[in-house]
Amino acid sequence: MIENKTLKGVLLVALGASSYGMLATFVKIAYQEGFTTAEVSGSQFSLGLLGVFFLTLLRRIKNKPSEIKITSQQIIKLILSGTSMGFTSVFYYLSVRYVPVSIGIVLLMQTVWMGVLTEMLLDRKKPSLQKITAVIITLTGTVLATNLLSSNLTLDWRGFFWGILAAAAFTTTMFSANRIATEISSLKRSLFMLIGGTIVVLIFALITQTTPFNFSIFAKWGIILALFGTIIPPLLLTSGFPLTGIGLGSIVSALELPVSVAIAYFLLSEKVNGLQWFGIFLIITAIVLMNVRLKK
Repeated sequence: MIENKTLKGVLLVALGASSYGMLATFVKIAYQEGFTTAEVSGSQFSLGLLGVFFLTLLRRIKNKPSEIKITSQQIIKLILSGTSMGFTSVFYYLSVRYVPVSIGIVLLMQTVWMGVLTEMLLDRKKPSLQKITAVIITLTGTVLATNLLSSNLTLDWRGFFWGILAAAAFTTTMFSANRIATEISSLKRSLFMLIGGTIVVLIFALITQTTPFNFSIFAKWGIILALFGTIIPPLLLTSGFPLTGIGLGSIVSALELPVSVAIAYFLLSEKVNGLQWFGIFLIITAIVLMNVRLKK
């Protein structure tokens, strides 16, 4: 029975991570069709917010007596923490505008060492040797995966800059999701965090969109991006993690990295050499190392 639950959890987390992995390639294709970052992120978050709102409404009707009431203070905290979700998407989508998807996802995975650093600063706790080793492996893997050692490297600094900012924003999102109003249902927390993210994305759209907004993005890519980036993954991950546990769930969620690179290879014909694949393998190894308990 326990094994069946764990297997179900692994499957749910794997599907959720794979959904996230497909996202950047869809964004890249939308760019090729002439859509802007503001149009892509704006359509994703507005449709995603609408979808999660209706799901929350349905759940409230179904489970009205058992629903824990949320306070106004918790709502404000969740909305404020949710702004990091909006920044993550905007920065990440700006990054893949200038660099290949395979590079963009590697930059986003810098959350491994950023998470260790944030934990050290917030908890004033020295990281273990295991975590320090994972950070070193991550940085080594990043150098290889981004092809920094190649003499033919033409990495756009703008893509690198936005990618690192996306990783920083994503680190904030992860810490917020694990520490703020955790007693509230994940769906309701997602709703209020999405409100914060949508506010950021809409402000970004208003500031940067210099041409008339192309509303055809909603029908062409908005629904797909909302499903694969805002609705399906959170539902799958929040359902799967309680069954797998944080450690195993985090390891399985690392599937996002190879899936993202593979999808970009098949749909965008992005070339990834053997050294880069080895770098990706090292980053996944670091994620595994971060989430396994080593016997003393």
